[in-house]
Amino acid sequence: MSEFRLLETGFQDGYTNMAIDEAVVNLHKKGDKPTIRFYGWKPHAVSIGYFQGIEEEVDLAKAKELDTDVVRRITGGGAVFHERELTYSFVCTEESNLVSKKILDSYKMICGGIVKGLDELEVKASFVPLNDIIVNDRKISGNAQTRRERKVLQHGTLLLGLSVDKMFSLLKVPDEKMKGKIIESVKQRVTSLEQETGREYSFKDVSEAMQKGFEKEFGVELVEGELNEEEKALAEELREKFSSKEWNFKR
Repeated sequence: MSEFRLLETGFQDGYTNMAIDEAVVNLHKKGDKPTIRFYGWKPHAVSIGYFQGIEEEVDLAKAKELDTDVVRRITGGGAVFHERELTYSFVCTEESNLVSKKILDSYKMICGGIVKGLDELEVKASFVPLNDIIVNDRKISGNAQTRRERKVLQHGTLLLGLSVDKMFSLLKVPDEKMKGKIIESVKQRVTSLEQETGREYSFKDVSEAMQKGFEKEFGVELVEGELNEEEKALAEELREKFSSKEWNFKR
């Protein structure tokens, strides 16, 4: 049976998390085992999409007050509040033929690991294009992807719990007069494992279920590994970028 490398890097600040993701994809070479990483965020954080403006998306004064990291991703998409969740990243080469060169098809397959992982927790989920996973018609996971030098990086969230009011104390909305209605709409459209099951899950329980899900989706065994010295060194270097004003305020 083929093997993927499994990284479980625990809870890190937002700058470190984004630095590790970029280090792993930058150093990934043809012939390397694909890598799946599970991680959490401490302190909680807001990540913004690569093409977004930080001051347009985030109340920076509130973020400072709540000790919230704000970091720009290398992937596109919208601003995301990271608190009670499991985040994953997936890295492989296009030459591995593990995922389609068509973006939508590749989203569907990689997200299939999360869908099958939720099935391990007896939660029925499905993939909805372009890049969401839903349970009972409500979003429980958002995902983003980038490709560089024929390598694929996809990362995404799986909500364990949800604090919509806290999220919108940090995220700006286009029309403040509509903020209340927007919050209520999000509460209707977004869900979490806790909401769906009435249970609290440990990070470990969920990561083990997701591991099984990815193994079933790709027909492989995930073998626990660790960042090599080159990846650690590059991640440390990249953390300076992700924590810099030059990067985060570039748009």
